[in-house]
Amino acid sequence: MNDESQNKMGSPTPEELRQQVERTRDELGQTVEALAGKADVKAQAKAKTAAAKEQAAEKTAAAREQAAEKATAVKEQAAEKSAELKGQAAEKASAAKEQAAEKTAAVKEQAATATAQIREKSAQAAQTVKDKTPDSVQEKAAQAATQVRESAARAGQFAVDRTPDPLLEKADRAAKAARANRTPLLAGGAVLVAFLLIRRSRGRNK
Repeated sequence: MNDESQNKMGSPTPEELRQQVERTRDELGQTVEALAGKADVKAQAKAKTAAAKEQAAEKTAAAREQAAEKATAVKEQAAEKSAELKGQAAEKASAAKEQAAEKTAAVKEQAATATAQIREKSAQAAQTVKDKTPDSVQEKAAQAATQVRESAARAGQFAVDRTPDPLLEKADRAAKAARANRTPLLAGGAVLVAFLLIRRSRGRNK
């Protein structure tokens, strides 16, 4: 059988077969391109999603880092201010203590000076009175002072026996304070007793 008989029976010619193959190849190429395009779109979408996630993560990390830096800076500033305020408070407290110590020392010095002057004046007055007082009057003054001390001792013992302990403690503190200044007091008392005895002696002479 020849080609003509095949064509008459409906069989495709070689040219028709080539055309069919080309059409099938074109259709397959288009299908492959379409599938590749679809796959490329999905890949691009995935890539965009990944890029967006990465950018969001980077922004979140940057924001956290900035927040941490700001928090650290705020803490450092607060610590510096706190240290500065503490230093200023310590300086003021130290200055106040120094001023108080200086004032206390000045008051003590003035009190010591005044006490020394009082003692000196009392001693001078006592010596003056003693120089001008006859021996008999001095003896009487000494006797009177002894009697006063003995009476005071008896009265003190009586008071101690009848006084509660808290009051005794207060009295003991007062006695210590009095002993601290007993020299001026004794000198003043001696001057007063001597003066009274002199006046009494002169009254009798008249």
